[in-house]
Parts: sequence; C-alpha cells; structure tokens
Amino acid sequence: MKFKIFRFKKVESTNNLAIKIIKNSNNDYGMVIANEQKSGRGQYGKKWISYKGNLFISFFYKLDDLTVTLKQVTKINCLLVKKLLSIYYKKKIIFKKPNDLLINKKKICGILQEKISKLKKKYLIVGIGINLVKNPNFKNYPTTNLSELLNKKVSKNKIEKQIKKIFETKLSKLYK
Repeated sequence: MKFKIFRFKKVESTNNLAIKIIKNSNNDYGMVIANEQKSGRGQYGKKWISYKGNLFISFFYKLDDLTVTLKQVTKINCLLVKKLLSIYYKKKIIFKKPNDLLINKKKICGILQEKISKLKKKYLIVGIGINLVKNPNFKNYPTTNLSELLNKKVSKNKIEKQIKKIFETKLSKLYK
C-alpha cells in the first residue's frame, strides 16, 4: 500500500480536503498534508487549534478489504501515531480514549476519524494533529509540544516521511 501525497500550503481542514479528494478522484489511499490549517476539527465538534509549524495530516484509505473491525483499526491508528512519537520521546506516552495522546498528563496529539462512502466503497479518514512547536494554552486541559519536551526543534519533513512509512507498513498487513 502506498499513500499518494496531496500537499497544500493552507487549507480549511485536512479532513475536509481528504473527503473532497475521495469524492472527486479515484484515489483509494492518500495523505493530505498542510502547512497551515484554518479550521481544524476535533472530536465532538470541537475546534483543533492549528498553529503554524505543527503537524496537520489526514490519511484516507479504503475500509472494504480490511481484516479487522473499525473499532480495532481506530485503536491501531492511535498506536501508529504513538509509535511515531516514541521515536522522539523515550518516556511514557499515554493513550486517552477515544483518540488523544498525552505526555506528562498533557495533550500532544489529537486524532479525528471519519467514515464516508462513495459508490458502495467505504473509506476512513484519519486526521492527525501533533503539536510540534507550539501548543494552545487551555485553563482546564494542559497541552504540550514536542520541541518543548525535547528542548530542540524537530524536523516536520522528517516526521511526515516517518509517519507515512509507519502507516504504509503497518496498514498493509491488515488487508486481505
């Protein structure tokens, strides 16, 4: 499985764009990347704060030939992002249901999954936001970013390549 890369400077939402690409093309597997996201979405209709320099990616792929349930693939997607973060951060990374990753009880990543259908095919869109260089400041919900945790800047390009490879390698094994 290879994800076709769709790269943009500025988008409203990588998930919204992934949905448009699915509906208007014949691509079954894709990775939407944006440098800026104006209206990122989170779980339960919440807004995802998208600071420039952070990671905004949406993978999309066909669900029809998967050998696992949607519930299982949801957990797998979170574990794949956790695997990426663990390359950089060697201490404990917590998975908080339904789809957040926490370090030191602070949110570093959110994942938004959406399912759509097109011509009897089912697709999953997996939107991933990772605070790489800056994090929002919420009174009741602590957040963090990778650069702050590591005391050094991380290469966004390198992270994009690594997450693509992780998703391609692991998800390929889940198809009939």
